[in-house]
Amino acid sequence: MPIYKTITINSFTSLHIWKVEESEADLAKTVELTLNCKNRMAGMKSEIHRRGFLSIRHLLAIEGYEDKDLIYDAYGKPHLKDGKKISITHSNNFTGIIISNTTEVGIDIELQRDKILRIAHKFTPIAEYKTIANADALIRKLTIVWGAKEALYKIYAQPGLSFLRHINVKNFSMDDDQTTGEILYLGKSSNYDISFLEFEGFTLVYALSSN
Repeated sequence: MPIYKTITINSFTSLHIWKVEESEADLAKTVELTLNCKNRMAGMKSEIHRRGFLSIRHLLAIEGYEDKDLIYDAYGKPHLKDGKKISITHSNNFTGIIISNTTEVGIDIELQRDKILRIAHKFTPIAEYKTIANADALIRKLTIVWGAKEALYKIYAQPGLSFLRHINVKNFSMDDDQTTGEILYLGKSSNYDISFLEFEGFTLVYALSSN
């Protein structure tokens, strides 16, 4: 079972990452999907998406949950039936979940790639990074910022929320492995603690509400 990493964030919050190496058939053997999820999976044209979908169910099992325990609201945000907070991510051959007893949480895994240099202006004030001369360093930092904003967006899950206008990630050093973020939307402010790490050309970012 390729659990890639488990992080115990605190006594109430855990994070698990899966490296998807098994075949779709092997992943499906011990997973019982609801009819709705069977239909969702049947509509996935990409095999890696289907394998990722199944691997998430294996990650849920680590925490004692089945597919039927996971529900989605009208905005697509996942919830657990027992009221615990959950966030889910999938990027290429890595998937991840974060679960907390009480705290709102968000998670994102991103592949580090130069495409982010072309789209950075859409999600962050790019002028803030003009002192970073090394392209690889800039890609790494922007990927963290993007992942942080994705994680916060998953927590907030409200239509109209803009990465550029409403979500702010405080500047950070790559050596710190953490920063903070704020969402200011419709006159309301909410604050978050953000942590990040890198592995195999990927960036993991997770966020917890600090309100």
